[in-house]
Amino acid sequence: MKQVVSVSLGSASRDFEEEATFLGEPFTLRRVGTDGDYAKYNALLREWDGKADALCLGGIDRYVWSDGKQYEFKDARKLIEGVTKSPIVDGSGLKNTLERETIRVLADEKRVNFAQLKTLMVCGVDRFGMSEALVAQGGPVVFGDMMFSLGINLPIKTWKAHRFAARTLLPLLTQLPFKLLYPTGDSQTTTTPKWGEWYRWADVIAGDFLLIRRYLPDAVGEPLAGKTVITNTTTPVDRAELKQRGVRLLVTSTPRFGGRSPGTNVLEGVFVALNGGKPLTENGYQEMLARLSWAPNVEEL
Repeated sequence: MKQVVSVSLGSASRDFEEEATFLGEPFTLRRVGTDGDYAKYNALLREWDGKADALCLGGIDRYVWSDGKQYEFKDARKLIEGVTKSPIVDGSGLKNTLERETIRVLADEKRVNFAQLKTLMVCGVDRFGMSEALVAQGGPVVFGDMMFSLGINLPIKTWKAHRFAARTLLPLLTQLPFKLLYPTGDSQTTTTPKWGEWYRWADVIAGDFLLIRRYLPDAVGEPLAGKTVITNTTTPVDRAELKQRGVRLLVTSTPRFGGRSPGTNVLEGVFVALNGGKPLTENGYQEMLARLSWAPNVEEL
């Protein structure tokens, strides 16, 4: 049985262990949260190095992309020190393909008419493929990178402005402690209402679920009623909360196991394990998705 292990900077309360079969191969998928403990994170990666068919970086990106250029987070580079045997993935290789396809399928099947709807993408550099696909649909898109990651009240309203901000700031931001940009440990479990104007403005809210939940507005006025959420890493508890808040449609790009949708890092780990531990090209990911008869998980709440 192949082992795919995701070590996360996030809360251990979101841990899981599931068995699944892909292309006839049995897998154990495991998530181990470290509650923001960097030393424990590296120790766990070393412990599983050579035992896991793929090691997945959870709760942190190793790479982000903008205009075809790759930027590596300094903290991620430190976390993988001494890990030399098992292949390491962070989901960024798969995001470009999987999340573009998610938007295309939703539009082609007329499940979501993006051209006529307003979309809030909470962090575009973290979902570069999805961001480009949303812009290509022609509807208004607001990027919340400055608000949701940096706490700065500066919505980005054009793709050109987003690309400029990314290439200007990413060389600096990737050198900062990751916890300044993204919730880790216990901070993943707290919600501080903020940016309510943009939650209310949007018909579609897309991107990382922990960033979406981090600033969810108070339920007064039902700000999420009737909206579509496109995300990942949701648990049954998350699904219940979104339903209670009135979300109409929940879309995840990864399949559900035991009621939860794992991050793209886990699914990328599966693909690399199926490929004998070797990295895949974009065409390789597309071929693998086709072989698995992949489709986004679309759920009416």
